[in-house]
Amino acid sequence: MREEPLLTIPNALSALRLVLAPVLLWLAWKGQGTAFLVTLAVSLLSDLVDGWVARRFDQATALGTLLDSWGDLVTFVTVPVCAWWLWPDLIRRESVTVAALVAAYVFPIALGYLKYGRLTSYHTYGAKLSAVVVGSSALVLFLDGPPEPFRIATAILVLAELEEIAITTILPDWHAGVPSVFHARRLLRSSSGGEGVS
Repeated sequence: MREEPLLTIPNALSALRLVLAPVLLWLAWKGQGTAFLVTLAVSLLSDLVDGWVARRFDQATALGTLLDSWGDLVTFVTVPVCAWWLWPDLIRRESVTVAALVAAYVFPIALGYLKYGRLTSYHTYGAKLSAVVVGSSALVLFLDGPPEPFRIATAILVLAELEEIAITTILPDWHAGVPSVFHARRLLRSSSGGEGVS
């Protein structure tokens, strides 16, 4: 069995998000809105490219999947707190959307922990799309842009998280890297029927 390398570019990119989370908190606490936005953009960019680099250079590892999932979670928990410190009026104005976004993100994680005792780490197509649209629309919103893109992005995230709930409901055992509910159904059929998964 080949030993997985620990120090890879995708692992470093995912770990970067964990390192940047306290930096984001500190910048927000100090009221450094511009520096916060630049740091957040770097964090979001690292999330966009880590998976691509892992696949492109055959550096996907179990550790990388775990780091990516924890990086996503820590960033997601950090940003609303920072936004509240920096732009409380904006967050109050968008409180319904923010509440929907937080609830939609937290519930599938809680369900995964209840069922599997760990982060689900599905990295679905929907989750990847929602990460891009929520991250970019949040930056626009924080830069005093229109709220509609953020609201639409939140609806996309809700749909993506509903799919993750469906995957957790379908699969009796934990599996990382399940790109869609259709892949979950195929995985379930192959595990019960003994067929290979393509």
